[in-house]
Amino acid sequence: MSGYLPSDKMRSAVADSPKLLMALSRFGIPLGFGDDTIEAVCRRSGVDTPTFLAVASLIAGREVPGGEISLPSLMKYLRNAHAYFLDFYLPQIRSKLISAINHSGGEDVALVILKFFDDYVAEVRRHMEFENSQVFTYVDNLLRGFRSAGFSIDSDFLANHQPIATKLRELKDIFICHFHGPQANNDMLNLVLFDIINCEGDLLSHCEVEDRLFAPAVRNLERSTRPSDEPEQGADGGDDDDHGLTEREKEIIRNVARGLSNKEIADKLCLSVHTVSTHRRNICSKLDIHSAAGLTIFAIIHHLLPLSEISVS
Repeated sequence: MSGYLPSDKMRSAVADSPKLLMALSRFGIPLGFGDDTIEAVCRRSGVDTPTFLAVASLIAGREVPGGEISLPSLMKYLRNAHAYFLDFYLPQIRSKLISAINHSGGEDVALVILKFFDDYVAEVRRHMEFENSQVFTYVDNLLRGFRSAGFSIDSDFLANHQPIATKLRELKDIFICHFHGPQANNDMLNLVLFDIINCEGDLLSHCEVEDRLFAPAVRNLERSTRPSDEPEQGADGGDDDDHGLTEREKEIIRNVARGLSNKEIADKLCLSVHTVSTHRRNICSKLDIHSAAGLTIFAIIHHLLPLSEISVS
Protein backbone atom coordinates (compact mmCIF):
# COMPACT_ATOMS: atom_id res chain seq x y z
CA MET A 1 0.00 0.00 0.00
CA SER A 2 1.39 3.39 -0.98
CA GLY A 3 2.41 5.89 1.67
CA TYR A 4 0.46 8.91 2.84
CA LEU A 5 0.56 12.08 0.75
CA PRO A 6 0.79 15.74 1.83
CA SER A 7 -2.66 16.32 0.33
CA ASP A 8 -4.31 13.52 2.36
CA LYS A 9 -6.68 14.64 5.11
CA MET A 10 -5.12 14.13 8.54
CA ARG A 11 -8.39 12.86 9.98
CA SER A 12 -8.57 10.23 7.21
CA ALA A 13 -5.03 9.08 7.96
CA VAL A 14 -5.83 8.70 11.67
CA ALA A 15 -9.03 6.82 10.85
CA ASP A 16 -6.99 4.53 8.60
CA SER A 17 -4.43 3.86 11.34
CA PRO A 18 -5.16 4.89 14.97
CA LYS A 19 -1.45 4.30 15.68
CA LEU A 20 -0.91 7.76 14.17
CA LEU A 21 -2.33 9.28 17.36
CA MET A 22 0.98 8.38 19.02
CA ALA A 23 2.92 9.96 16.16
CA LEU A 24 0.89 13.16 16.47
CA SER A 25 1.65 13.38 20.17
CA ARG A 26 5.37 12.71 19.72
CA PHE A 27 5.68 15.31 16.96
CA GLY A 28 3.86 17.82 19.18
CA ILE A 29 0.85 18.09 16.84
CA PRO A 30 -2.38 18.90 18.73
CA LEU A 31 -5.78 17.47 17.86
CA GLY A 32 -8.64 19.56 16.50
CA PHE A 33 -7.34 19.77 12.92
CA GLY A 34 -10.76 19.39 11.25
CA ASP A 35 -10.53 18.60 7.54
CA ASP A 36 -7.05 20.05 7.06
CA THR A 37 -4.49 18.20 4.99
CA ILE A 38 -1.43 16.56 6.49
CA GLU A 39 0.73 19.29 4.97
CA ALA A 40 -1.39 22.08 6.48
CA VAL A 41 -1.44 20.46 9.93
CA CYS A 42 2.32 19.91 9.92
CA ARG A 43 3.05 23.44 8.72
CA ARG A 44 0.87 24.93 11.46
CA SER A 45 2.68 22.89 14.12
CA GLY A 46 6.18 23.56 12.77
CA VAL A 47 6.73 19.90 11.85
CA ASP A 48 8.65 18.88 8.74
CA THR A 49 6.04 17.31 6.43
CA PRO A 50 8.26 14.70 4.64
CA THR A 51 9.52 13.48 8.04
CA PHE A 52 5.99 13.12 9.40
CA LEU A 53 4.86 11.32 6.23
CA ALA A 54 7.79 8.89 6.45
CA VAL A 55 7.15 8.05 10.12
CA ALA A 56 3.36 7.85 9.72
CA SER A 57 3.59 5.61 6.65
CA LEU A 58 6.13 3.33 8.30
CA ILE A 59 4.20 2.76 11.53
CA ALA A 60 0.98 2.28 9.55
CA GLY A 61 2.60 -0.50 7.50
CA ARG A 62 2.56 1.49 4.27
CA GLU A 63 5.28 2.17 1.71
CA VAL A 64 7.58 4.91 2.98
CA PRO A 65 7.41 7.89 0.59
CA GLY A 66 10.49 9.62 -0.73
CA GLY A 67 11.66 12.93 0.63
CA GLU A 68 14.58 14.09 2.74
CA ILE A 69 14.28 13.41 6.46
CA SER A 70 14.71 16.34 8.84
CA LEU A 71 16.92 15.01 11.62
CA PRO A 72 15.96 17.75 14.13
CA SER A 73 12.28 16.94 13.57
CA LEU A 74 12.86 13.19 13.79
CA MET A 75 14.99 13.48 16.93
CA LYS A 76 12.23 15.51 18.60
CA TYR A 77 9.87 12.65 17.78
CA LEU A 78 12.30 10.04 19.17
CA ARG A 79 13.07 11.99 22.35
CA ASN A 80 9.36 12.44 23.04
CA ALA A 81 8.82 8.73 22.42
CA HIS A 82 11.52 7.89 24.97
CA ALA A 83 9.88 10.15 27.55
CA TYR A 84 6.50 8.55 26.85
CA PHE A 85 7.78 5.02 27.39
CA LEU A 86 9.95 5.75 30.44
CA ASP A 87 7.82 8.33 32.25
CA PHE A 88 4.29 7.24 31.39
CA TYR A 89 3.61 3.97 29.57
CA LEU A 90 5.91 1.54 31.39
CA PRO A 91 5.13 2.97 34.87
CA GLN A 92 1.42 2.71 34.03
CA ILE A 93 1.84 -0.95 33.06
CA ARG A 94 3.74 -1.59 36.31
CA SER A 95 0.92 -0.11 38.37
CA LYS A 96 -1.67 -2.27 36.62
CA LEU A 97 0.61 -5.29 36.92
CA ILE A 98 0.79 -4.88 40.70
CA SER A 99 -3.02 -4.75 40.90
CA ALA A 100 -3.40 -7.78 38.67
CA ILE A 101 -1.03 -10.08 40.57
CA ASN A 102 -1.30 -8.62 44.08
CA HIS A 103 -3.66 -11.31 45.38
CA SER A 104 -2.63 -14.17 43.16
CA GLY A 105 -2.29 -16.59 46.07
CA GLY A 106 1.45 -16.86 45.49
CA GLU A 107 3.30 -13.83 46.75
CA ASP A 108 6.67 -15.28 45.76
CA VAL A 109 5.51 -15.67 42.15
CA ALA A 110 4.16 -12.11 42.13
CA LEU A 111 7.50 -10.75 43.35
CA VAL A 112 9.43 -12.68 40.72
CA ILE A 113 7.14 -11.41 37.96
CA LEU A 114 7.46 -7.83 39.20
CA LYS A 115 11.26 -8.14 39.36
CA PHE A 116 11.26 -9.51 35.80
CA PHE A 117 9.35 -6.44 34.66
CA ASP A 118 11.52 -4.01 36.65
CA ASP A 119 14.71 -5.52 35.22
CA TYR A 120 13.22 -5.12 31.76
CA VAL A 121 12.37 -1.46 32.39
CA ALA A 122 15.94 -0.86 33.61
CA GLU A 123 17.22 -2.39 30.35
CA VAL A 124 14.95 -0.13 28.28
CA ARG A 125 16.03 2.90 30.31
CA ARG A 126 19.74 2.16 29.66
CA HIS A 127 18.97 1.71 25.97
CA MET A 128 17.07 4.98 25.62
CA GLU A 129 19.31 7.06 27.88
CA PHE A 130 22.31 5.99 25.79
CA GLU A 131 20.50 7.26 22.70
CA ASN A 132 19.50 10.50 24.43
CA SER A 133 22.95 11.28 25.85
CA GLN A 134 25.30 9.75 23.28
CA VAL A 135 23.64 9.19 19.91
CA PHE A 136 21.51 12.33 19.77
CA THR A 137 24.37 14.47 21.07
CA TYR A 138 26.57 13.03 18.33
CA VAL A 139 23.93 13.91 15.70
CA ASP A 140 23.49 17.41 17.16
CA ASN A 141 27.24 17.89 16.69
CA LEU A 142 27.02 16.57 13.13
CA LEU A 143 24.32 19.11 12.37
CA ARG A 144 26.71 21.82 13.62
CA GLY A 145 29.40 20.53 11.26
CA PHE A 146 31.52 18.55 13.73
CA ARG A 147 31.96 14.80 13.41
CA SER A 148 33.88 12.83 16.03
CA ALA A 149 36.12 10.22 14.42
CA GLY A 150 35.56 7.99 17.46
CA PHE A 151 31.84 7.44 16.83
CA SER A 152 29.67 6.34 13.92
CA ILE A 153 26.01 5.49 13.52
CA ASP A 154 26.88 2.01 12.21
CA SER A 155 29.49 0.85 14.73
CA ASP A 156 28.22 2.59 17.86
CA PHE A 157 24.46 2.54 17.28
CA LEU A 158 23.24 -0.05 14.77
CA ALA A 159 25.83 -2.68 15.77
CA ASN A 160 24.48 -2.60 19.34
CA HIS A 161 20.84 -1.76 18.57
CA GLN A 162 19.19 -4.88 19.97
CA PRO A 163 15.41 -5.46 20.04
CA ILE A 164 13.91 -4.16 23.28
CA ALA A 165 10.46 -5.76 23.08
CA THR A 166 11.52 -9.41 23.50
CA LYS A 167 11.04 -9.59 27.27
CA LEU A 168 7.60 -8.01 27.02
CA ARG A 169 6.64 -10.81 24.64
CA GLU A 170 7.99 -13.36 27.12
CA LEU A 171 6.00 -11.80 29.98
CA LYS A 172 2.87 -11.81 27.85
CA ASP A 173 3.35 -15.50 27.01
CA ILE A 174 3.98 -16.38 30.67
CA PHE A 175 0.63 -14.89 31.64
CA ILE A 176 -1.29 -16.36 28.73
CA CYS A 177 0.13 -19.88 28.97
CA HIS A 178 1.19 -20.42 32.60
CA PHE A 179 -0.16 -17.91 35.12
CA HIS A 180 -3.14 -18.90 37.30
CA GLY A 181 -4.80 -16.05 39.19
CA PRO A 182 -8.15 -15.84 40.99
CA GLN A 183 -11.27 -15.15 38.97
CA ALA A 184 -11.61 -11.68 40.53
CA ASN A 185 -8.37 -10.51 38.91
CA ASN A 186 -9.10 -11.70 35.37
CA ASP A 187 -10.37 -8.33 34.17
CA MET A 188 -7.32 -6.48 35.51
CA LEU A 189 -4.98 -9.14 34.18
CA ASN A 190 -6.54 -8.95 30.72
CA LEU A 191 -6.28 -5.15 30.86
CA VAL A 192 -2.56 -5.21 31.66
CA LEU A 193 -2.01 -7.88 29.00
CA PHE A 194 -3.70 -5.60 26.46
CA ASP A 195 -1.33 -2.79 27.46
CA ILE A 196 1.70 -5.10 27.28
CA ILE A 197 0.71 -6.24 23.78
CA ASN A 198 0.23 -2.64 22.61
CA CYS A 199 3.50 -1.54 24.21
CA GLU A 200 5.34 -4.39 22.52
CA GLY A 201 4.03 -3.29 19.13
CA ASP A 202 4.80 0.36 19.86
CA LEU A 203 8.39 -0.46 20.84
CA LEU A 204 8.88 -2.55 17.71
CA SER A 205 7.61 0.35 15.56
CA HIS A 206 9.87 2.73 17.47
CA CYS A 207 12.95 0.61 16.76
CA GLU A 208 11.93 0.31 13.11
CA VAL A 209 11.77 4.10 12.81
CA GLU A 210 15.28 4.31 14.25
CA ASP A 211 16.66 1.58 11.99
CA ARG A 212 14.94 2.50 8.71
CA LEU A 213 14.65 6.29 8.93
CA PHE A 214 16.95 7.73 11.59
CA ALA A 215 20.11 5.68 10.98
CA PRO A 216 20.16 6.11 7.16
CA ALA A 217 19.61 9.87 7.53
CA VAL A 218 22.51 10.10 9.99
CA ARG A 219 24.69 8.00 7.70
CA ASN A 220 24.06 10.43 4.84
CA LEU A 221 24.97 13.33 7.11
CA GLU A 222 28.19 11.57 8.17
CA ARG A 223 29.26 11.29 4.54
CA SER A 224 29.04 15.06 4.11
CA THR A 225 30.80 15.93 7.38
CA ARG A 226 34.60 15.75 7.73
CA PRO A 227 35.69 13.60 10.69
CA SER A 228 37.59 15.47 13.38
CA ASP A 229 38.48 14.83 17.00
CA GLU A 230 39.81 18.38 17.50
CA PRO A 231 36.99 20.86 16.90
CA GLU A 232 38.89 23.62 18.67
CA GLN A 233 42.49 22.82 17.76
CA GLY A 234 45.10 25.55 17.61
CA ALA A 235 47.03 26.92 14.68
CA ASP A 236 49.45 24.03 14.69
CA GLY A 237 46.57 21.62 14.09
CA GLY A 238 46.99 19.77 17.37
CA ASP A 239 45.36 19.59 20.78
CA ASP A 240 47.73 18.43 23.51
CA ASP A 241 44.87 17.52 25.87
CA ASP A 242 43.40 14.93 23.50
CA HIS A 243 46.45 12.61 23.52
CA GLY A 244 45.00 10.95 20.43
CA LEU A 245 41.91 9.80 22.35
CA THR A 246 38.55 9.54 20.64
CA GLU A 247 35.39 10.81 22.31
CA ARG A 248 34.37 7.20 23.00
CA GLU A 249 37.72 6.47 24.70
CA LYS A 250 37.33 9.58 26.86
CA GLU A 251 33.90 8.36 27.89
CA ILE A 252 35.40 4.98 28.83
CA ILE A 253 38.02 6.75 30.98
CA ARG A 254 35.31 8.81 32.70
CA ASN A 255 33.46 5.67 33.66
CA VAL A 256 36.63 3.93 34.84
CA ALA A 257 37.26 6.97 37.05
CA ARG A 258 33.71 6.63 38.39
CA GLY A 259 34.68 3.14 39.58
CA LEU A 260 32.67 1.14 37.04
CA SER A 261 33.77 -2.31 35.89
CA ASN A 262 33.99 -3.24 32.20
CA LYS A 263 30.62 -5.00 32.51
CA GLU A 264 29.01 -1.96 34.13
CA ILE A 265 30.49 0.33 31.46
CA ALA A 266 29.21 -1.98 28.74
CA ASP A 267 25.70 -1.95 30.23
CA LYS A 268 25.70 1.83 30.65
CA LEU A 269 26.91 2.56 27.10
CA CYS A 270 24.98 -0.30 25.47
CA LEU A 271 28.20 -1.94 24.24
CA SER A 272 29.54 -5.45 24.51
CA VAL A 273 32.14 -6.22 27.20
CA HIS A 274 34.51 -7.20 24.39
CA THR A 275 34.13 -3.73 22.82
CA VAL A 276 34.85 -2.01 26.15
CA SER A 277 37.91 -4.23 26.67
CA THR A 278 39.18 -3.31 23.19
CA HIS A 279 38.72 0.39 23.95
CA ARG A 280 40.64 0.02 27.21
CA ARG A 281 43.53 -1.74 25.46
CA ASN A 282 43.68 1.11 22.94
CA ILE A 283 43.61 3.66 25.76
CA CYS A 284 46.43 1.90 27.59
CA SER A 285 48.49 1.80 24.40
CA LYS A 286 47.99 5.51 23.70
CA LEU A 287 48.60 6.72 27.26
CA ASP A 288 50.92 3.99 28.57
CA ILE A 289 48.68 3.88 31.65
CA HIS A 290 47.49 0.40 32.56
CA SER A 291 45.67 0.67 35.89
CA ALA A 292 42.26 2.01 36.85
CA ALA A 293 43.94 4.23 39.45
CA GLY A 294 46.26 5.65 36.82
CA LEU A 295 43.38 6.37 34.46
CA THR A 296 41.52 8.05 37.33
CA ILE A 297 44.49 10.35 37.95
CA PHE A 298 44.63 11.10 34.22
CA ALA A 299 40.91 11.97 34.27
CA ILE A 300 41.46 14.36 37.20
CA ILE A 301 44.49 16.08 35.68
CA HIS A 302 42.78 16.59 32.31
CA HIS A 303 39.41 17.59 33.80
CA LEU A 304 37.47 14.83 32.08
CA LEU A 305 34.79 14.91 34.78
CA PRO A 306 34.05 16.73 38.06
CA LEU A 307 35.86 15.61 41.19
CA SER A 308 32.48 14.86 42.77
CA GLU A 309 32.05 11.97 40.32
CA ILE A 310 35.47 10.41 40.94
CA SER A 311 35.44 7.07 42.76
CA VAL A 312 37.63 7.12 45.88
CA SER A 313 37.02 3.49 46.86
